[in-house]
Amino acid sequence: MESKELEGKKVPSVVFKTRVRDESIGGDNPYKWVEVSSDDLFAGKKVVLFALPGAFTPTCSSTHLPGYESKYTELRELGADEVYSLSVNDAFVMNQWGKNLNVKNVKLIPDGSGRFTKEIGMMVKKDNLGFGERSWRYSLYIEDGVIKKAFVESGFSDDCPDDPFEVSDAETMIDYLKSK
Repeated sequence: MESKELEGKKVPSVVFKTRVRDESIGGDNPYKWVEVSSDDLFAGKKVVLFALPGAFTPTCSSTHLPGYESKYTELRELGADEVYSLSVNDAFVMNQWGKNLNVKNVKLIPDGSGRFTKEIGMMVKKDNLGFGERSWRYSLYIEDGVIKKAFVESGFSDDCPDDPFEVSDAETMIDYLKSK
C-alpha cells in the first residue's frame, strides 16, 4: 500500500468497542462498554491517527506511542484537535497498555476485530511472529473524516521480516503540519 492510495479517501465507517471508566458502577472494575463510531472520532475534527502492529510490542511501546505522547502539545498547537493511536487489539489490552505507559493525552483506539484496519487496506499477516493479522505501521492526517496526508512505512507485506519505522513517527507528522 502506498501513501498516495489513501490520500483523498474517507476513513472507513466502523464502530469501535471501547471500555470507559464509570465510577457509578463501583467495584474493582468500574468500566462500561461504549460504542464509538468513526463519525464520533473524525467528523468535524482535524485528527492525527497513527496505527501500529500491537500494544506491548517493542517499537510500539518504546518509541512510536511515547513519541506521539511527548509531542502531543506541539501537534495540538499545529492544529490537530485529537491524536489517536489505533491497533488491532481489544479494549482491555489497549487500556492496560495506556496505563503501563502512563499515557495521558493520546487516545488509544481498540480495533479488536480489525474492521477499520481491513477496510482502510492496512491489514497484514504477521504469522511469522505469532501475531496473526495486525495493522501495518502508518500515520494519517485527517480533516472531517477525509485523509489529507498519509505516511505508510515501506515494505507493506504479509509476514514482513522487518518492522520499518521511518515515516510514521511524530516528527514526520510535525514536519508535515508545519509545512501546511
